[in-house]
Amino acid sequence: MSETVAATGTRVGYVRVSTVTQTLEQQEAALAAVGVTKTFQDKMSGARDDRPGLAAMLEYVREGDTVVVWKLDRLGRNTLHILEVVRVLTERGITLVSTSDGIDSSTAAGRMVIGVLASMAEFERELVKERTALKREAARKNGTRFGRPRKVDDAQAIATARRMKADGHTGKDIAKYLGVSRATLYRLLAEGPEAQFIASVGTP
Repeated sequence: MSETVAATGTRVGYVRVSTVTQTLEQQEAALAAVGVTKTFQDKMSGARDDRPGLAAMLEYVREGDTVVVWKLDRLGRNTLHILEVVRVLTERGITLVSTSDGIDSSTAAGRMVIGVLASMAEFERELVKERTALKREAARKNGTRFGRPRKVDDAQAIATARRMKADGHTGKDIAKYLGVSRATLYRLLAEGPEAQFIASVGTP
């Protein structure tokens, strides 16, 4: 991005507090002091993905603009999310400035700090993947089965289906009572010695 383009851009602010009882005055004052002319805001936890203020800000800014925040943690719920926002801004030719952290992505020092954060985030991502894999392997050795569990026991489903059919219930009613689809009910019946029962359960 050239100096000419950067000079013509707008300084756009984004501020956020976690609860409606907190105020945005400190953040807004800090942004106004560095020339921010338009500000977007959210009053909600950073852990939430559906932040309309952040979404509106990302929609509003254009190449050559500068996004200013009070602190980087205002942008996202964690390091990975923050860096995703930074990546989106960088790819669009938008500068990011964090007044409290002293970060300016238009400078070499600012880019270096963001690069360090990216390396830390990647390390964190790999640690999470490694821990998850180790936990799954340990669980497997202990006999834990992964995947979606069946809502009903096979034998119980067959016995209940027979009783309900005898009482005049339809296959649709039986499946609804057991909390499974009709296809699942038929499959359970077909897997055991009760396959002959499928036709009678399937009648309306």
